[in-house]
Amino acid sequence: MSKKDIVLNAILNQGSLPLFFYEDAQVSLEITRTLYRAGIRVFEYTNRGTAALANFIVLKKAQQEEMPDLQLGIGTIKTASEATAFIAAGADFIVAPVINPEVGAIAKQHDLLWIPGCMTPTEINTAQQHGAALIKLFPANILGPEFMSSIKDLFAGQLFMPTGGVDLNIDSISTWFKAGVCAVGMGSKLISKKVLDDRLYEQLYADTIKLGELVSSIK
Repeated sequence: MSKKDIVLNAILNQGSLPLFFYEDAQVSLEITRTLYRAGIRVFEYTNRGTAALANFIVLKKAQQEEMPDLQLGIGTIKTASEATAFIAAGADFIVAPVINPEVGAIAKQHDLLWIPGCMTPTEINTAQQHGAALIKLFPANILGPEFMSSIKDLFAGQLFMPTGGVDLNIDSISTWFKAGVCAVGMGSKLISKKVLDDRLYEQLYADTIKLGELVSSIK
């Protein structure tokens, strides 16, 4: 099985994609360990600060030593140079808030899953033309599940995942899955600023277990 398919299957099986960034490398590492301990096997670290690449290298080392079955992706990749740098650091997949065909082409060269962000049918069509197997609906809090319901028949067979605006409760998650998504992106509603700043690892562990149980009950 190709690397791209391994990661895609991991996201589909998990039904969620946690994501976060934090400037402190040690906190980032402990968050990663906590997610893994709670059963997460694929997640996205986001390129949202100057420390992102250095922190990612720390996470990648820990992944190789402690969590070999974890798929570690990088998000907020908007340029070819960013994609190249993080792939060199060992990124297992690439997530983007926008469609940059150059980024998609680089991911394809390395047999990596590329998940671009889309907000309109035209953007979805463009992403498909450039080989996006999974598309991120972003920002999902603006689009809402109704958007997914409205466009899914236009793009039959395409896999979608909302990011932003998915709450950690049965109503929110089930509404998105019923609308037609294959997984839900979980950022600050799972890994909040308070969790990060106050090092609330046990709260994150409990919430991540809850996320897994909610998704399993719906899928």
